[in-house]
Amino acid sequence: MIKKISFAILFIAAIQIQAQDKTDASTSNWKKTGNISFLVNQSSFSNWIAGGENTISGNLGINYDFNYSKGDITWDNKIIFAYGLNNVKGNGTRKTDDRFEFNSLYGKKAKGNWSYSAFINFKTQFTNGYNYKTIPKAKTSAFLAPGYLSFGPGMLWKKSDNFKINLAPLTSKITMVSDEFSGSYGTDLGKNTRYEFGFNGSLNYKTVIMENITMENILNLYSNYLEKPTNIDLDYQLNFVMQINKYLSTNLNFHTIVDDNASSKTQFKEVFGLGVNYIF
Repeated sequence: MIKKISFAILFIAAIQIQAQDKTDASTSNWKKTGNISFLVNQSSFSNWIAGGENTISGNLGINYDFNYSKGDITWDNKIIFAYGLNNVKGNGTRKTDDRFEFNSLYGKKAKGNWSYSAFINFKTQFTNGYNYKTIPKAKTSAFLAPGYLSFGPGMLWKKSDNFKINLAPLTSKITMVSDEFSGSYGTDLGKNTRYEFGFNGSLNYKTVIMENITMENILNLYSNYLEKPTNIDLDYQLNFVMQINKYLSTNLNFHTIVDDNASSKTQFKEVFGLGVNYIF
């Protein structure tokens, strides 16, 4: 059941992209922006007295927006994909990034910059994750384990495609896991899902800091009314793209997650590199 729901969401996202691409040719109601980046870092040593290990790593990222606007209706969609691998001599290949996120936000004009809204958000990863501090390594995650699905009505304040805030006080959140991870990520032992009902707040803000340098902020906050409402989940992404030319850029990405059901500690990830970056 969980896989059917998730594949349905992925299928809907794919159809929306295809439909949007076809619509662009005949109307200006659709607007698409995004970038594909591939960052590579490498170091090698030979007879280096100071020491060091040969390493190579690569990160592939896709950040794609396809938004619709006509009259008093707006429909904003975003897909984020990230996957990275790192190989250190003696340690083998390990995953450094793995993320898929789809967000869809529908708005109908109310007054001024405000609209009545409804949103859906889905997040998961594609491959297994491990804790390498244990011997043997311990499996900590897998495809759809966990998977997060959130949806609900709310109010949208939207100044532009690059600056919007959505407040959804009647949000349903479903955490999905496989049998292997039953009892983890807030689920009860023997259960594959956890249902929460609460408040969701999201902010998207993208701006040009200076010529060829853009900054994007993506913030999501969630409070579960049914259990410990003061324990607010936080998911914050900060992305810098420093464009050198049409194809080369320096990218800096920060990602912070606070979620007691996933970890008692604050999760933090940073990726920095020079690579191929195609803006479309």
